[in-house]
This record gives sequence, C-alpha cells and structure tokens, in this order.
Amino acid sequence: MATTRSAHTVWEGNLLEGNGVVTFDSSGAIGEQPVTWASRAQDANGRTSPEELIAAAHSSCFSMAFSNMLAKAGTPPTKLVTSADVSFQPGEGITGIHLTVEGTVPGIENDTFVATAEEAKVGCPVSQALAGTTITLSAKLA
Repeated sequence: MATTRSAHTVWEGNLLEGNGVVTFDSSGAIGEQPVTWASRAQDANGRTSPEELIAAAHSSCFSMAFSNMLAKAGTPPTKLVTSADVSFQPGEGITGIHLTVEGTVPGIENDTFVATAEEAKVGCPVSQALAGTTITLSAKLA
C-alpha cells in the first residue's frame, strides 16, 4: 500500500529576517516547529531547519532498513542507535550527510555488521532520495 505524508510551512517576511512555522500534517506527532534562516545557517536557538528535518528522516529510515536487513540475515538487532549529521553551507547547500550507527546484534561479526550497514545506507529510501549528495557512514558494534 502506497502512503503519502504531508507537512506545510507558513513563512512570513524576507529570507534573512523572516520566520516560519513547520507543521507536520499527517501525524501531528511533532507539533509546530519554528524555523528561521539564522537557525539554518547559524545557531539553532530552539528552532529547527530543513537539514535537521532531513537528519531525522534519514536516521530513522536507515535504522529501519538496517534492522530489516539484519533480521532477514538471521541476526536481528537488539538495539541500533543511529545519528545523521547533515552539513549545510550557505551559498552551496547541503554538502554531505554522515550516518553513524552503533548496534547490539547478537551472533554477528563486526565486518558483517559494517558491510550490512553499507548495504542499508545504499538501499534506504531516504538515502536514495538524497543521492545527489555525498553520504558517508561509520558503523560499529556496541
């Protein structure tokens, strides 16, 4: 079954001095989040950015894909902790994404864990959607 998820942003003012509010329409689980140019290009100061939203999407999607691959190989994870760091350079855009995953996976060797993580990085639907940027990975067992 195909699904569609939705969010919307209301922006007021110009880029440098304006501000907006991102609303997660499909779930409502996160609530409204303020966003500004300064929160994107400087300090967050309690506001989100498109890059932080991409990091959340990427870390959760990768974790799901990796968990599924490990389980299909007969070594389901007990726990995966994944972070995504999305780098943004004003004037250039998103310059890279680095995924870091640490896992507790009984019965797996570290080399197999790392190789499977690399496969999950490539196969993750969010990675595929973000294929226009460099995505790197660090993976290790806990």
